[in-house]
Amino acid sequence: MKTALARLAKSSAVHMGFAFLAMGAWAVFANRGHAMPDPLLAGVVQGSLSACITLFLKRFIETLVARHEGLSGLVLPPFYAGLTSLTLLYAIHSLAGTPEILATITVPLTVATSYAALYTYTLWSARP
Repeated sequence: MKTALARLAKSSAVHMGFAFLAMGAWAVFANRGHAMPDPLLAGVVQGSLSACITLFLKRFIETLVARHEGLSGLVLPPFYAGLTSLTLLYAIHSLAGTPEILATITVPLTVATSYAALYTYTLWSARP
């Protein structure tokens, strides 16, 4: 049982699916005051964005930490990750016509940036 659970925990598809469901559900909730299908569209857009961001964020941070020396290796990766996430989330939700853009992107942006900061610190502090 532990082996199957460990495989699931390491699976990118599982992480992407969880991100899709969790952040997509948040987007539906954040837009619940608007007529259908707006909340559902916001959920599909946010879920898809969160799944893609989840897939690429880890590799993006690893690359940035490796490229920057000293304190910039700690500060710049989460800054770039947060700025990239903000830009993508805002632009794509604007194009999709999401009614409550700020409410929709606040939680996913906070989660992605927090993950970026913690993962960056883990990699940065493990350097020789």
